[in-house]
Amino acid sequence: MNEQQIYDRIRSVINEAPRNRQTAELHLQMIKYADELKSITSKEFCEGVGLPASYGTEFSKMRNITERLKAAGLDINLI
Repeated sequence: MNEQQIYDRIRSVINEAPRNRQTAELHLQMIKYADELKSITSKEFCEGVGLPASYGTEFSKMRNITERLKAAGLDINLI
């Protein structure tokens, strides 16, 4: 899956989530695709998904926490 397909998928999943679960779903998707998106900046992520730049901090946090979660046994394929 290329970068644009990932952005499209994240945007789609967020839009399909119930309104009160969209932020949680965004965090899960950031974790799910952290490895594929590790070479991009948080600004590029926000622009690609169509989010305000303020979500860039969340992207950075989720990318960092992914390493710890995977070390603890998280299977990102189950997200």
